[in-house]
Amino acid sequence: MEKDLIEYIAKSLVDDPSAVSVRETEGERGPMLELRVAPGDIGKVIGKYGRIAKALRTVLAASASREGRRYGLDILD
Repeated sequence: MEKDLIEYIAKSLVDDPSAVSVRETEGERGPMLELRVAPGDIGKVIGKYGRIAKALRTVLAASASREGRRYGLDILD
């Protein structure tokens, strides 16, 4: 569910939605979502001063907490 949510939001933000991919992995602190976008769209996902990335992480935390889970979000280029 969280994977689909992040993918939906990211596709809404970028110019090339077909290049958006989200993969679930296991990190050092638990489950992680890895978000990949086209190189030209990385700034749109991170935002000025990282505000959009922070908002994505906040929405992810709120969604995951409903199920008692915790996720991390990595934005990869």
